[in-house]
Amino acid sequence: MTTQAQTAPKPDYVSWREFLSAGYTAPLVLVCLGVWMHAADSLVVATMLPAIVAEIGGAAYVSWTVSIYEIGSIVAGAASALLTLRHGLRLPMAGAALCFAAGCALSALSGSMGLVLVGRGLQGLGGGGLVALSFIAINALFPRRLAARTLAVVSAFWGMSAFLGPLLGGLFVEFATWRWGFAFFAAQALGLGLWIALRTEPGKTALDESPPGPFPLFRLAVLCGAVVLISAGGVRVEMLRSTLLILAGGACLWWFLWRDARAGAARLLPAAPLDPRRATGATLLMLLCMSMATIGLLAYGPLLMTLIHGMSALTAGYIVAASSIGWTLAAVAVSGSPERRDRLWIGLGMGITTVSVAGLAHAVPHGPIWLIALFAGLDGAGFGLAWTFILRRVTALVPPAEAARVSGAIPTVQRMGYALGAAYVGIVVNAGGFLEMEGPSDAAHVATLLFLWSLPLALIGLAAMAGLLRRHPHDDRLQMSSPAAPS
Repeated sequence: MTTQAQTAPKPDYVSWREFLSAGYTAPLVLVCLGVWMHAADSLVVATMLPAIVAEIGGAAYVSWTVSIYEIGSIVAGAASALLTLRHGLRLPMAGAALCFAAGCALSALSGSMGLVLVGRGLQGLGGGGLVALSFIAINALFPRRLAARTLAVVSAFWGMSAFLGPLLGGLFVEFATWRWGFAFFAAQALGLGLWIALRTEPGKTALDESPPGPFPLFRLAVLCGAVVLISAGGVRVEMLRSTLLILAGGACLWWFLWRDARAGAARLLPAAPLDPRRATGATLLMLLCMSMATIGLLAYGPLLMTLIHGMSALTAGYIVAASSIGWTLAAVAVSGSPERRDRLWIGLGMGITTVSVAGLAHAVPHGPIWLIALFAGLDGAGFGLAWTFILRRVTALVPPAEAARVSGAIPTVQRMGYALGAAYVGIVVNAGGFLEMEGPSDAAHVATLLFLWSLPLALIGLAAMAGLLRRHPHDDRLQMSSPAAPS
């Protein structure tokens, strides 16, 4: 006879004790190491960037160090779902780590900004692939009940990366050379790639069959070209030239979305990826706009803060890292929240991030330093509150066959937002006089423009969020079946 205790559903609250003893240590280590490679390298490079520019030049291409990395990340992330469906997780993850190692090695040996950018592109392919594949692994290898705790652990590693990344970058700049910073990550990525290839066996996703047809290289090339053209429009701001490049990039982006929507089972992105009327489209549009709105701190924050406030590269790096630290603390704090509260944390988190962009418009040009760090921390804390639950909510609202594409699309669209955002703020700051700055007052003016022009993007993302938060039959089922989480 079946008892009530045997048939009752498990509560959606998962304690840390239950999570850590659930037997998922190996995939958790794999996911965390992949995130470490990407997150720590990004902050190391942001901290080392003033030293790189001082040695080899290329100030006009500062935003490209972000854009080119994100282009590679977008291409790898967009392809990750198809690669996983065809080859499982092991081969694509090993390839991503080795590509990352090659890019770091090339940047370490570069004598010009051009070669650094080529290396950054390879790093983006590897790092973006590792992050997107890690999200797919979370959805494919972990039970749904453990997803929030898994993302909290990943966020903790991101926070550790935020602490150690600027420290490592500052140490290399102060006591050695920025080249050793790239070499350090090349060695780590090489070891990770060999470990994945030889010793780990991540499983396949749950879809029944691989998508048919050839790999969509042309679509990926068009997507890459779109971001390159838009980024090129911001390097040297001239009305006709910049307008033509941006329009050409926008046309390529539109064609990619249009063609991908008609690719059937070989689609790279979920159906209607930017339609705010659908949960998936609302989620991806929200993340696209929020990422565009917040990239200015990473792309230009260290350079502007050192010029305005005379702080060291290490201090500027840690202020930027406050965003990742805030993300981690917030994500860990709320990771045990039951699924029925997902909408609350997503709405609160995105609201806090929007407020932080407005706050940085005042704090970066005027100080004091602690206020800049506070708003940087709130920027990340808002994402941390929401991010833990975005993946869980949106995958609950889509058909199971779309789960892998949605899981891979979330970090991919975030990276697309960073790339397009870096191009966007590059246009804003170069038009505002970034290349002609002569002192702190000029830099303060550029910083004000940077964050004020980022605020409308955050507001658009906040509006798009409504499509994800509106009530759904799934929410009614949660209210009826989920017991309250313990206090």
